[in-house]
Amino acid sequence: MPRRKRLTDAGIARLRAQAREYTVWDTRVAGLGVRVRSSGSRTFIFHRKTEGGVRKMSFGPAALRKVEEVRRACMEAATRTTGADEAPREAAPVFRDFVAGQWKTECFERCKPSTQMGFRSMLNHRLLPAFGSRRLDRITRSMALDWFEAWSRVAPGSANHALGLLRQILNHAVACGHIGVNPVRGIRRNPGRKMTRFLSREEISRLHHVLDRYAEGSASEAQQADIIRLLLLTGCRKSEIVYLRREEVRNDRLELGDAKTGPRTVLLNAPARRIVARRIAQGNSPWLFPSVLDPSRSRCRAVTLWCRIRREAGIGDVRLHDLRHTVASQAAMNGVPLPVVARLLGHSDVSMTMRYAHVGDREIEAAAERVGQTIAAIVGMED
Repeated sequence: MPRRKRLTDAGIARLRAQAREYTVWDTRVAGLGVRVRSSGSRTFIFHRKTEGGVRKMSFGPAALRKVEEVRRACMEAATRTTGADEAPREAAPVFRDFVAGQWKTECFERCKPSTQMGFRSMLNHRLLPAFGSRRLDRITRSMALDWFEAWSRVAPGSANHALGLLRQILNHAVACGHIGVNPVRGIRRNPGRKMTRFLSREEISRLHHVLDRYAEGSASEAQQADIIRLLLLTGCRKSEIVYLRREEVRNDRLELGDAKTGPRTVLLNAPARRIVARRIAQGNSPWLFPSVLDPSRSRCRAVTLWCRIRREAGIGDVRLHDLRHTVASQAAMNGVPLPVVARLLGHSDVSMTMRYAHVGDREIEAAAERVGQTIAAIVGMED
């Protein structure tokens, strides 16, 4: 049974997504409805009967237009003709123009600066060269799949990120009424390598001794050694330490103004405080780790020394991000509750923390043995 009601702006805002998309039809203008997709997007649609059949039109996202405005547009469309038939549908915009116009205004500009930087790079190097000159309705599934598979053979992880951005852009094109279906919907991402690597106590000790050697080296080597130590001591993300400003240091804590999940506080343990205090005492750059050549600028994002350090420490398969895993794992193995670990890492969701807080095989074996001994004592099965 079709859903029918008098559409109002407030009523449309209260419509919620369900497992399957549905449409609520207006009782004032025949053929006007709001389509609610399972993603939660709400779009004005208009169906009108013509001699050639039913003509379907879209008037874009419901969040961007008033219902009375759309009603007037529907009435105009119903009375407008070109000879014996109605006006042809407006051609879909070119991908490049849509990205620089509607998508940029309504989606891109709402993102954080760090996210914008990543999106801009993917657009300029991957998406615009492949799809920039094509109209949105001329981008086909086979075209997108060929592009994705070709890049996946070179960089599967980066291809996944670009596919996600392309899907987001074309989803917005659907919501704006430029295309009816997202052509990349259903294209499966490349399977990712399961990341469960973290450092054991012995590996942490070896890394510490290697860092000691580089701390006595050149200014750049000493700076990078301190960055790596802070990552291991705090569990921060690389960008949070590399781009750390002096004004964000507050005695025993860091007050990060633009972390991945928003502003957050990082409490510093004693070794971390000593590193930060030593860096604060060096120079007056606004950055805690400035460029060696130009202290008025931050250093580059890359920690180029890491490849050499991990090789000398015998941990060649460890990424810098695995130091963050290590902090979470050590906290979990020392009995810190997961909600506390989540706060420590700046996670907004404990389920994300569970992916980081790995426990090693030795710890699992020891725990199993302790549990076995406890149960055996209770039931009288002790040796």
